[in-house]
Amino acid sequence: MMASSRPCFTALRGVCQRRTTQWQQPLEQQLQALRITASSRSTSRRCFTTNQPTSESLSIEAAAEVNLDALKQFGSNSRARPVPASPSYFSRIPIFNDSYLALEKLIRTYGNLPTIPTSQVERVAWKTLRDYRQTIGEQVKAGDYGRCVGLVKRLHQIHPKLKPGPVKEALEAFKRDIQPFTNVATPVAVDKFGRAIGVGRRKSSTARAWVVEGNGEVQINGKSLADFFGRVHDRESAVWALHATNRLDKYNVWALADGGGTTGQAEALTLAIAKGLMAHEPALKPALRRAGCVTRDPRRVERKKHGRVKARKMPAWVKR
Repeated sequence: MMASSRPCFTALRGVCQRRTTQWQQPLEQQLQALRITASSRSTSRRCFTTNQPTSESLSIEAAAEVNLDALKQFGSNSRARPVPASPSYFSRIPIFNDSYLALEKLIRTYGNLPTIPTSQVERVAWKTLRDYRQTIGEQVKAGDYGRCVGLVKRLHQIHPKLKPGPVKEALEAFKRDIQPFTNVATPVAVDKFGRAIGVGRRKSSTARAWVVEGNGEVQINGKSLADFFGRVHDRESAVWALHATNRLDKYNVWALADGGGTTGQAEALTLAIAKGLMAHEPALKPALRRAGCVTRDPRRVERKKHGRVKARKMPAWVKR
């Protein structure tokens, strides 16, 4: 039985060898065709450069060898990876988060230092939300910035003689570049000709008034008061500072008004004449303040919004 089966195995082995040799040739031909197409594609690949494609631009260089001895100090199971310098690197507002965490750390460190009452704290103008966004270039939310300013004000209450250096540096980042509380207004003086100049503004209008002792004449842009202002209300507004202090017949006014309309120019003249009048008689300032002639009126026309007829008026609603 064994003798008869041995020729069968040898016959089958010969058939398998013949079949493998028959399949080897087509496979080698297919691989050769793939090598040709791959080489043609690599040579016809585009080169995104300003120079002509050369063999140097198509050359491929291997990466530098990794120094395994230098990585042994991290351990065999550790993986070397770059770590951001800040823990807030992957957040939406990393700069603000770092500053907020720094303020909280300062509160924990120096929060127990003696403080002074709010009424005795030095007045400081802090940056608005818009200014802070422009400074750091991040869209900080209003609520988050409000809490941050609360921490800043708490640190600002520390006694000035005991306030440490890190706290002062942190507060400087939130102060405005120009502090309005430290600015001192330039006093208006009377020149050698007895004139005092005052400048007033209202909306888009600007007025300059020279006030000098006289008999009550008023000239605006070379015209009289009645010729320059057609409305009686505008005439009264222009000389309201003189009228409120009973000085209509004691001073002459020569003024220049520019910009805006008649109402804006008239109210700008009110402030300008009041400043010139206070240069002559400083004791009139309380009376002028009660009359509303000292403080500039900051109101302006509200801009029109898209989708609305005016600043706030909505178009008529139509059901159908």
